[in-house]
Amino acid sequence: MDIAKNEITAFIGPSGCGKSTFLKTLNRMNDLVEGVKIDGNIYLDGVDIYNDMDAISLRHRVGMVFQQPNPFPKSVYDNIAYGPRLFGVRKKAELDEIVERSLRQAAIWDELKDRLKKSALGLSGGQQQRLCIARTLAVEPEVILMDEPTSALDPISTSKIEDLVVELKKKYTIVMVTHNMQQATRVSDKTVFFLLGEVIEAAPTEELFSMPKDKRTEDYITGRFG
Repeated sequence: MDIAKNEITAFIGPSGCGKSTFLKTLNRMNDLVEGVKIDGNIYLDGVDIYNDMDAISLRHRVGMVFQQPNPFPKSVYDNIAYGPRLFGVRKKAELDEIVERSLRQAAIWDELKDRLKKSALGLSGGQQQRLCIARTLAVEPEVILMDEPTSALDPISTSKIEDLVVELKKKYTIVMVTHNMQQATRVSDKTVFFLLGEVIEAAPTEELFSMPKDKRTEDYITGRFG
């Protein structure tokens, strides 16, 4: 499977079919699972991420946004500044610039600019998720992995995040797990259908939904199971 630069690739399939597990191999989150065994190779810009790259620098380049918003119990400002500080940015002016840029990129600066010193835990779910996206953007990754980023959100917040994701692909490569097929058709350029731990089909989104090549894909997208 090839994941193209500056495109949104969606992973779809029924619950438990391996979408999130596979997504987590792309930034080696599965390394943290006890007894995990990984076969095969994954290359980022031609470099094998399991054999020729350490996990820390990989996660700097491949950020992740989870299903449940997970802000740190710190201020909005400190949430965004956390990653840059970890990578050695200390000057306040530089941190201020990164915080503003990241919140603007996540389309939430106007809502939060007067609340930077307040706890991130006081934000709504949709705001928390956009804050988590801003926190990921703060370390300037190349790829952003999203594991069902809107499944815990209301329709208005979901719509904001979808608009944001489409905007972000101008600068980033995005891989998104979604259980919502309408979401995949709205935002993704390419869709990959998983079933029972296997990739059944991968194609441009319009093609996969209008002319699936595999009967199992057709059965899933027409609602015969799932």
